[in-house]
Amino acid sequence: MPPYGCLGRRDVGASFSQAEDQDALLTALAASATVRSILDVVCETTGMGFAAVAHVTASRWVACQVRDDIAFGLPAGGELPVASTLCDTIRRTGEAIVIDEVARDPLYRHHHTPALYGLESYIAYPIVLSDGALFGTLCAIDPKPRQVDVPRIRAMVRLFAQLVATEVERIRATADGEAARRLNACLEERVAAALAEKKVHADIIDSSTAAVTALGLDGRILAINRANLTAFERVYGKRPAPGDDFLSLFAGAPDHLEQQRAIWARALAGEAFAIVQEFGDPGRERRSYEVRFAPLLDGEGRRICASSTSYDVTDRVKAEAELAAAQEQLHQARKMEAMGQLTGGVAHYFNNLLTPIVGGLDLLRRRGLGGEREQRLIAAAAQSAERARLLVQRLLAFARRQPLQPSAVDLAGLVGGMADLVSSTIGSRIELAIELADALPPAHADANQLEMALLNLCVNARDAMPEGGTLRIAASAEAVGAGHATGLSPGGYLRLSIADTGAGMDAATLARAVEPFFSTKGIGKGTGLGLSMVDGLARQLGGMLQLESRLGAGTTASLWLPASGAGTAPAPAPADAGLREARRGGIVLLVEDEELVRLSTAAMLGELGYRVVEAASAEEALARLREGLRPDCVVTDHLMPGMTGGELARTLALDHPGLPALIVSGYADRDDLAAEFALLSKPFRRDELRDSLAALSASRSMAAILG
Repeated sequence: MPPYGCLGRRDVGASFSQAEDQDALLTALAASATVRSILDVVCETTGMGFAAVAHVTASRWVACQVRDDIAFGLPAGGELPVASTLCDTIRRTGEAIVIDEVARDPLYRHHHTPALYGLESYIAYPIVLSDGALFGTLCAIDPKPRQVDVPRIRAMVRLFAQLVATEVERIRATADGEAARRLNACLEERVAAALAEKKVHADIIDSSTAAVTALGLDGRILAINRANLTAFERVYGKRPAPGDDFLSLFAGAPDHLEQQRAIWARALAGEAFAIVQEFGDPGRERRSYEVRFAPLLDGEGRRICASSTSYDVTDRVKAEAELAAAQEQLHQARKMEAMGQLTGGVAHYFNNLLTPIVGGLDLLRRRGLGGEREQRLIAAAAQSAERARLLVQRLLAFARRQPLQPSAVDLAGLVGGMADLVSSTIGSRIELAIELADALPPAHADANQLEMALLNLCVNARDAMPEGGTLRIAASAEAVGAGHATGLSPGGYLRLSIADTGAGMDAATLARAVEPFFSTKGIGKGTGLGLSMVDGLARQLGGMLQLESRLGAGTTASLWLPASGAGTAPAPAPADAGLREARRGGIVLLVEDEELVRLSTAAMLGELGYRVVEAASAEEALARLREGLRPDCVVTDHLMPGMTGGELARTLALDHPGLPALIVSGYADRDDLAAEFALLSKPFRRDELRDSLAALSASRSMAAILG
């Protein structure tokens, strides 16, 4: 492109042939949507009040655009000497015209015409065609003095002038079909090249999602695009304009002011960086934006302003937060599963260790060996063994591997039956209130374990109210649909809630409340397994434990249990003495791989009057049966090397129908043994073994048990 100084002798008006219709060209240019868009962007991005294209041979604007909020005496069309004046000045000087303030400019005498219309600052760039001809000028004008002579605005208007030149040539080429096709083919490439050269301006012009702002070193807005105006108004309720002191927009909001001051101080100091942060007035809509800041430099490397390019990433931030929460839940689930497997395995071995201890101490106590001192020692040891047994039960409950015997439980009856026990446990300083909905359906639960869980929750509530308060127990039927807050599978549930008016928990404590061995009661005042046991029980039954708490507002623990499809079954009547003694003298095949447990259990059976045949494995027991042994019943451990007790019982049901089997287990594993077989949990005492055998003897066939 030739220098502007040689444009004075050659302009597009002088180069037209007779066949070219100059008026048609100007009319088409004035109607061009592209030119209108360019002028609109010039006004928006420079902050000037008026933008126009002037033809070199006419004393009028070919096309112009006036901002709605600007009012001054410049006509929007028609004859206007200032248009030809600007073009003449450019042809004479060969340079663009850039005036910050007309009254103070030393060259005022060369272009004084704008002052007649109250114009104080403007910039005019030549529109030069590809053959070097001057078509006219692109002007940006404002009715008040402003800083126009800055590299950013010069480069921006120059770029827009080039785009107008491209549009002029496109219109001219329509008369020549081949030329038009060639020009249209390269138009996009030329525009893209121009935009690539000035990427910051390309963002301002083309991006519909990026919100762009440029601040001068004095903190005033040099440019702000339409997307940013919309975003700013959305979150702050204000619509800034070029020339505004940016920080003054936050004068009434100290928090927002400090946030913006800290960010822009870095950018205006020359730092290039990116942030993802939430912005907005809490009374309006708050949004998250990814904002990239960069300094803008002049040709000599001096900072002239700083720009920000923002993208609304609210949905992305929300999705990332949800993903992080899901990953944390998965991590917690995996951690709890791993802890559960470890705890369940440890509990299994502890039960094997406790079985001979509990059984042996029980035998010594009942036989009355030793004097009074020895009996006190035996009783103390038995008490410690019982505490150890309860601890192991809680570990198994947390691991969701405790042996359960679920049935249809009358929740209202269970709570009503425990009212006196709960009242005496919580003490006279705490008021007990019970609210039970009418016609509650039965719950699918283990009645004994549920009683322990309820009592445990009531004790926790009591400890949270050392100065007294109210403990409220409520039960209701709830229908859970898809997407319920609890995350439970859709269906019918019973909700048993225990609410206190105590100190409550903060968010950090609440998040860890069901973790095993976590306790706020202090050393020696709790095992930290109470809530984890209740949670494990509920989940093993297909429900959950839900905790709601705030500091100073108390805690509500809600135990969700699936509704049972069956009617409530009457409590089994205790075996009478005659039944208990009915099998004395019978033969019991005892299958147990742990020698000490087998020895202890054999001693209990012998004391009950049974003749015991021992086997160290299921395979050995089957071999004894093949050899002709005909026992009256089989007592077998569940988890053994090789064939399990459950598999042995199923084999006996097929090969020896009518031979009853009692499975003894300290670990429920994954198959529901309680629903299929008679089950006795380790560790156990002689009387518990006696009652289980008595119940087993009431039905002589395994088929009846399976039914």
